[in-house]
Amino acid sequence: MPAKHIGAICRRCNILEATLTVRSDPLCRDCFVKYVHTKVIKRMEAFRTRHSTADQTRVLLLPVSFGVSSITLLHILDGHLKAQNERTGRKGFALHVLFVEEELSTREELEKKVGFLKERYGRHEFSSIHLSQIFKSGGNSDEISQTRMEALFSTIKSATSLTDVAIILRTRLIVQFAQDSNCEGILWGDSTTKLAEKVLSETAKGRGFTLPWQVADGMSPYGIPFYYPMRDVLKKEIIAHLDLVSPPLSPLLANGILAPTIAPPSAKNTTIDILMRQYFESVEESYPSIVSNVVRTTSKLQAPLDANISLCKLCKLPVNDDKLGIHGWGGDQAILTDADEDRLGLCYGCSRAVGREGAALLP
Repeated sequence: MPAKHIGAICRRCNILEATLTVRSDPLCRDCFVKYVHTKVIKRMEAFRTRHSTADQTRVLLLPVSFGVSSITLLHILDGHLKAQNERTGRKGFALHVLFVEEELSTREELEKKVGFLKERYGRHEFSSIHLSQIFKSGGNSDEISQTRMEALFSTIKSATSLTDVAIILRTRLIVQFAQDSNCEGILWGDSTTKLAEKVLSETAKGRGFTLPWQVADGMSPYGIPFYYPMRDVLKKEIIAHLDLVSPPLSPLLANGILAPTIAPPSAKNTTIDILMRQYFESVEESYPSIVSNVVRTTSKLQAPLDANISLCKLCKLPVNDDKLGIHGWGGDQAILTDADEDRLGLCYGCSRAVGREGAALLP
């Protein structure tokens, strides 16, 4: 959380008393809320009303996880679109909000949360889809899709790999849904802190080559643009923002989402993602510039331009043919032969996440 700063005058308006300190500046409540909103809206410059036409509305997909960033992004963009419409009589874009279910056991609770969102932000279109739908093909039933997903997950023994594969499949499903729904782009709710976590975690998993598409705005290898409107806002700033707006956003969040990240006591159940989240949550408290620099530096990376490119069978991201599999990256921890790895068609990171048995079950 940004530090409390009682007694000082707001650095921006020079009128009201500051309620918290943001990156060394004491700010009042109103100026802080405006600070967060401005950071986000500046990233949406390409979707101003002057870039839209009256007869065609551009639709952007906003996946929500009921975490602090995606809910805050929905709230800010809802207010922005409302202001656009009141000011000009039209909107620069329309939102399609999507939630991906991953656990059937929590469906009832999540349906209530989706209902709360619809009540509060009913101007937008809402959809829900289960993660197992990525396995649906040729008229498969939902039960068959669920069985196929469970079969794949049962072959994965590492907690890190299981989380990794679920994240990849979720991304692919969101992209597929966006394309099927004729959305012009996808708005990811990743904060500066989340993007910094992703930089180190993806590198540690052996998927560092994907970073140019993971942290920067622009066309993705999936054929649809990715946008990160929250990329200039720290997670602790988003958390502070939750209850400074009216009505507050905290009731819309998933249960337990605001609890500090604590790695499980057993190393077997600890994932790279949890460790990176825990690390950057501590770093951003005292050294927010370090978090920002990680993202800013990574954003300078350029995607490779090479004709000799294949798509990984799991993550569907481009990788040089000579870099497929573990041996292609100079590793020596695989049991498979080079020829076997080529047939699997997996990048280094995905080769580590799923073995030969799992590769045969991929959608």
